Amino acid sequence: MEIDPAILKSKLKTFFGYDAFKGDQEAIIRNLIEGKDTFVLMPTGGGKSLCFQLPALVMPGTAIVVSPLIALMKNQVDVIRGFEEKSTGIAHFLNSSLGKAQIQEVRDDVLSGTTKLLYVAPESLTKEENIELLKDIKISFYAIDEAHCISEWGHDFRPEYRRIRDMIQAIGRAPVIALTATATPKVQNDIQKNLGIMDATVFKSSFNRPNLYYEVRDKVDAEKDIIRYIKQRPGKSGIIYCLSRKKVEEMANLLNINGIKALPYHAGLDSKVRAENQDRFLMEDVDVIVATIAFGMGIDKPDVRFVIHYDIPKSIEGYYQETGRAGRDGEVADCITYYSYKDIQKLEKFMLGKPVSEQEIGRQLLMETVAYAEANQCRRKMLLNYFGEDYPKDNCGICDNCVNPRPTFDGRKEMSLAIRLIKSLPEHFKIEHLAMVLSGRTNAMVKSYNHDNIPMFGEGKEHDDKFWCAVIHQGLLLHLLDKEIESYGLIHVTEKGEEFFANPYEIRLVEDRVFQNKGGDDEDDDPVATGRAAVGGGGDQVLLSMLKNLRKDMSKKLRLQPWIIFGDPALEDMSILYPITLKELHNCQGVGEGKARKYGAEFVDLIKKYVEENDIVRPEDFVMKSAPTRSADKIFIIQSVDRKLSLEDIADAKGMEMDKLIEDIEGIISTGTKLDINYYIRQMVDDDIVEEIFDYFKNEATSDSVEEAKEKLGPDYDDLEIRLVRIKFLCEVAS
Repeated sequence: MEIDPAILKSKLKTFFGYDAFKGDQEAIIRNLIEGKDTFVLMPTGGGKSLCFQLPALVMPGTAIVVSPLIALMKNQVDVIRGFEEKSTGIAHFLNSSLGKAQIQEVRDDVLSGTTKLLYVAPESLTKEENIELLKDIKISFYAIDEAHCISEWGHDFRPEYRRIRDMIQAIGRAPVIALTATATPKVQNDIQKNLGIMDATVFKSSFNRPNLYYEVRDKVDAEKDIIRYIKQRPGKSGIIYCLSRKKVEEMANLLNINGIKALPYHAGLDSKVRAENQDRFLMEDVDVIVATIAFGMGIDKPDVRFVIHYDIPKSIEGYYQETGRAGRDGEVADCITYYSYKDIQKLEKFMLGKPVSEQEIGRQLLMETVAYAEANQCRRKMLLNYFGEDYPKDNCGICDNCVNPRPTFDGRKEMSLAIRLIKSLPEHFKIEHLAMVLSGRTNAMVKSYNHDNIPMFGEGKEHDDKFWCAVIHQGLLLHLLDKEIESYGLIHVTEKGEEFFANPYEIRLVEDRVFQNKGGDDEDDDPVATGRAAVGGGGDQVLLSMLKNLRKDMSKKLRLQPWIIFGDPALEDMSILYPITLKELHNCQGVGEGKARKYGAEFVDLIKKYVEENDIVRPEDFVMKSAPTRSADKIFIIQSVDRKLSLEDIADAKGMEMDKLIEDIEGIISTGTKLDINYYIRQMVDDDIVEEIFDYFKNEATSDSVEEAKEKLGPDYDDLEIRLVRIKFLCEVAS
């Protein structure tokens, strides 16, 4: 089929309002109009949709657009109908959300030839009645949108997508155009092979989004950091991605409590509510959508100024596509991800119920994400390299690693030590176990294997176990070490690791995985605009010094260690937030209601006087208000302890490890809630031991650190005993 270039540009102006095509759009459209199969790899914001919408409007027949999400279909159909006022039937979608009357309307318009674009879900395409309908019409071409869903190596694999080729053959062959914003060479080949379009003309645009600032932050006080960040950008649109529906609801609630207009979006909501929430975001009734990954595919909102990942994504492709929803208007936008290796461990555990082959794929995709998060080189360079594209510079100047480089060290000695330990043990163990042996720490597991008596125990004691976890983990990223798939989490040395061990060479390891840039304190500081990463900390140093002096005086008067009154993090928060009431004091780290009531009056009086004397404008916007509800698990724990149930029974009832239960109890008491676990301690710990540990925390300890306590008290006390007595001490004395 031939179409005059002038006519094509005229239709571009008439239907879409553009004077010229962007990038490869015209070549792609011409290729499709000529009846050739086409593969389009174009980043989000590059104009993929126009590549099938325009040819559908000018070619005879109806284009079948396979799309994965109802929200995406609705959005694109509304857009198309806006181009052509004469007929609402020019574009339709056919999916499970339609009633019988609506389905009949679609069928009538399709059969009459009115419909130029018919959006269908892959599940709808497999229904016999739909196949029969489509056999009776002229099909201009098939467009497979979000084509990465076809590949098992893609970030959003959907098994029903792999049946599309069979459906096309059943309906009748026509040209195929497959489009995606994210595909590695492996995924691209998988898509073409599965659709039977190996001879397709491939159009591949650059993956570089030069206006996006990429940053990975340590997941410490992430909620407070997010609220602070958003409040520095009033009226700006943004998306926050969370992995679970529960966290989506909690985060949306928390933002609203803190005066930020936000709505949730996830598959658990009624479809009408989802559509309303999406429309309110598009119409700017709300500033922020908090969503699972289901939100955003094909959503045409050009002015999203930030995309925040509260949870680390499962793959680089997913991350790239989700961040790609920011800054589609070409203006600068921020892509911030919060990272904790605990989140990676959770994701790995979620894979355990899947077939081994799926676990292997998921694990490899996840390791790529971890490598990105923990890398110290240019993030843009890493992203482009992942998609098979070279970035010519070593420093892009618009990612956290280029703006604020992190220190590295030659880790050949440390990696060799870790490999030597793994090779010396007759069995394989998890990262945490190996790290404890190297650092010289014990727990029940280490003792049960008698690893506290082997020659290598404590050979790396100049570093803590967190350091050794980082070394071993980076050994996985360098493929010197590997995890056994069928025996979750057990570490062994690879062939490459054996070669390294035989002839060690320089490897650059990240010196410190804890990111120090948690967001600036100055509202005018923008990490991109100022050409630097936002640096947190600081606070009012004069006030901080005064608060420490007050704490010192009180500790002498009350005969308590200073940290028992308020820890350093609490004082640092006070020097930033300037709380002048006991209620505001609760917003500081480690200050619960009990502790505020017991010790807080003199501190807020000092701060109030200081604020008045120095005419300080308090950053009330930065005070994070907490949601008034506790999680169901915490309520259950509190009620169970009140009923004096054993901690083992509580843990079993909730299907959690004992260590996790103790961690939750510690979290509960840190907010000022008192829990009386004396009944359990009396059963489990000798009175003499309780007294010695309690006296240590009261008279000797400089902090509530379990590690420091173990070092001072010696090897006769295990972690559980110390943690239990510490809970008793914090409830009876510190709160």
